[in-house]
Amino acid sequence: MPGAIPPTEQGSLIAQLAGIADEPARRNFLRQRPGLCEPAVVDRIYEEVVRLVRADLQQADRLAQASRWLAGKLKDDYCRAQSLRATGHVLYVTGKYNQALARYQTALTLFERLGREVDVGRTLSGSLHALIYLGRYEQAFAWAQKAREIFQKQGDRLRLGRLDSNIGNILYRQDRLEEALKSYEGAHDVLRRGGEPSDVAAVLSNMAVCRISLNQFERALHTYREARAYCGRHGMPLLVAEADYNIAYLYYLRGEYARAIGLYQAAYAGCKKLDDRYHMALCDLDQSEMYLELNLSEEGARLAQQAFDGFEALGMSYEGAKALTNLAIAASHRGKASHSLELFGSARRLFVRERNQVWPALIDLYQALVLYREGHYSRALRLCKAAFRFFSHSPLPSKAALCQLLLARLYLQAGRPRAAQQTCVAVLKRLERARSPNLNYRAHFTLGQVEEALGNRKAAYQAYRKAHATLENLRSHLKGEELKIAFMKDKLAVYESLVWMCLEGGRPANQRAAFTYIEQAKSRSLADLIAFHAQALAAPANARNNRVGQVQKLRQEINWCQRRIHAHELASKKDSARSVEHLRQRTRTCENQLAKTLTNLAATDAEFAALQNAGTVGLEAIRSAIPADATLLEYYRARDIIYVCVLSRGNLKIVPVTSVSRVRDLLHLLQFQLSKSHSTPGRASVTAEPLHAATQAHLCELYKELLSPIRNQLETRHLIIVPHDFLHYLPFHALFDGEHFLIDQFSVSYAPSASVYYLCCTKKTKFREQALVLGVPDPLAPQILEEVRAVASTLPHSRLFVGAEATQDRLEEYGPTSRFVHIATHGLFRQDNPMFSSIRLGSSQLSLFDIYQLRLSSELTTLSGCSTGLNVVEGGDELIGLVRGLLYAGAQAVLASLWDVNDKSTAEF
Repeated sequence: MPGAIPPTEQGSLIAQLAGIADEPARRNFLRQRPGLCEPAVVDRIYEEVVRLVRADLQQADRLAQASRWLAGKLKDDYCRAQSLRATGHVLYVTGKYNQALARYQTALTLFERLGREVDVGRTLSGSLHALIYLGRYEQAFAWAQKAREIFQKQGDRLRLGRLDSNIGNILYRQDRLEEALKSYEGAHDVLRRGGEPSDVAAVLSNMAVCRISLNQFERALHTYREARAYCGRHGMPLLVAEADYNIAYLYYLRGEYARAIGLYQAAYAGCKKLDDRYHMALCDLDQSEMYLELNLSEEGARLAQQAFDGFEALGMSYEGAKALTNLAIAASHRGKASHSLELFGSARRLFVRERNQVWPALIDLYQALVLYREGHYSRALRLCKAAFRFFSHSPLPSKAALCQLLLARLYLQAGRPRAAQQTCVAVLKRLERARSPNLNYRAHFTLGQVEEALGNRKAAYQAYRKAHATLENLRSHLKGEELKIAFMKDKLAVYESLVWMCLEGGRPANQRAAFTYIEQAKSRSLADLIAFHAQALAAPANARNNRVGQVQKLRQEINWCQRRIHAHELASKKDSARSVEHLRQRTRTCENQLAKTLTNLAATDAEFAALQNAGTVGLEAIRSAIPADATLLEYYRARDIIYVCVLSRGNLKIVPVTSVSRVRDLLHLLQFQLSKSHSTPGRASVTAEPLHAATQAHLCELYKELLSPIRNQLETRHLIIVPHDFLHYLPFHALFDGEHFLIDQFSVSYAPSASVYYLCCTKKTKFREQALVLGVPDPLAPQILEEVRAVASTLPHSRLFVGAEATQDRLEEYGPTSRFVHIATHGLFRQDNPMFSSIRLGSSQLSLFDIYQLRLSSELTTLSGCSTGLNVVEGGDELIGLVRGLLYAGAQAVLASLWDVNDKSTAEF
């Protein structure tokens, strides 16, 4: 042919063509080279599209457009069919499944008309993915069978291998996992001996995903790494990004949130660069789930909205409905009940359209919970009964039990305690078949509330005791499903009820039991707070134990099993019950091993064990740590009463001192006065005297409520104060009796709990003489520089780092060898999840969890600046400020401001 281009040169020209971004320029390139206008070139372009579609989607799209133009010029049906297949592949990878399928069907018609049987088989096999994502499984199997017959007739083992890989995808989407894995493995055996790199990479990725679903974690991780490395070696960045997404998902399943979030963000960035919108949306969906479980509702909502927008654009209703459900949960957590109900309704309609049976019932339960919290009990009852009707006849006893627990609460609210009692008994009977310690605890606790309402005090106490025993034996923290349900969150209420019932009797033995419950409540709240990081938590400073690794691995295994149980329950397939029972047995084994390991660990790493499993220290041990000239005052709120435990070496007395509402009101007034001093800086001289008088009056009232009732019992020189709940905001040392502040009569220190006080006292720390001073001044606090220079000049052997040099790296490098650590900076506090609060160091933020990972050996660590000591009270008593983290990191004592302090005042101090 005149002007024909040799095959050896065609490849170079096609590569140049793929690099031309402008379509008119590409057409001009082809016009200038008429030798490219032939069917053989269209074939080569098609093969290049197949290669590039997983490596460079933009270049693949350009070549697909070029093949369409060439086919038009050639007026050849075969070339038209090839260009349609190429375009279909590009549309499929970009998530446009309906458009892709239309191209494949037109190509099939052309190939059949031309009698090109092999090309018919190739097109049938290649179009299966689009059918899978559109949920057209019967058509997919029919097309697969037709393709198999063609390839077997031709004796084409390589294409049979590719077909087996595609069939594995159909089986996987139908949860026929063992069959799917067998199909993938067969395909891999064939393809690795002669298939294209893209074929091998795809089947490796599919094998890994399937092994996750089969709970073969180690084999899945190994396969993912093999797939990722293979894709990297063969220049397929899209598949690298896909592998990154799946690896992130694996760590999410294991509860390794910090690592998973980082991997998801990296995977998302890679997918965005490659315009892989499907995996971008999946990254958003999974991250929204994690953020909701971490109680970070704002981020959860943003990611859920992004995920929904992505899936809606792709026409993927099932995944879009899951994103809408997460968006509705986030709205509920943020107090937007009516918007939440609207979103739940939209999600439910999508699931019904998808013919999903489980999710609509689950959404009925979620809506009932929102309505229950809003006080719309009749509507909540109707929806809860509808959900229960479905779950009571499904192989999901835990979901049925959840419905019954809400029903019991609703009956109690409706003044039907007998019906509530019967429902609780039925729940406990149902839970005999579904081992769920978390739900077992909830059922006993709810029964205790019902028995109290019926006036059965003894039965109520026994029910609370059973709830408490179950809770104390839990070896795992809240699961994802429970974290979505507000009335299920508060594990501390049972401690309140037990303390209240113990102290109502007034017997000394009951006081000892009440003190134990108070300590357990405080330990439980902190353990649950850091639960999402528990498996990554290092042993504290000066402690090393090889059992720490065992604890982390067992926690990961338990998280994995619990998430797989939840996934199987929502799938509600015929094999789910068998898989769930296997996972529950595996969970029981891991929990028993974890219990034994934590018991052994407590003997050597008590503080690590306490944070992992809500452990406490016995009363006599705590007494032994209290100096002879000291008294420990531990406050605790139970229902609407504030109690104080007056504990010394020889005595324990628990006294009810005042009502919660009275002290809360007074504290609000005090905080209002303190805030006025910040809001009127220019009028300080005019307003100082009235502000001082008003502040002193509130401090006097608080003294009367909290200290006057026990003042005659305070006979020592030192007070160790352990606050609770909103009392963490209160400056006890500044309370005023009308003549003296408390600090004028006693030396005062604070502790998060009596058990933590004991652990701090018994730490064996060898102090060195160095000091570390870090200061981060800014335009709002320029006096920080003066402050840190003054501190550094006072402390011996000090190292001073300021501004960009005052980094986390400096703290990690010099903190372990410094006797004194002084940090002057600003704090950023998160009300939604305090563990994501942080302090500024250098140009970055040091989060509370980062602080738990530090290694310190300081006699005193000081935090000065705006709000650095401020503690956020979250559903009980977490002492969620920076103080607890620094004590865990190894500090012997911590000095921090309770509210914003002018930096000039701090410098003068």
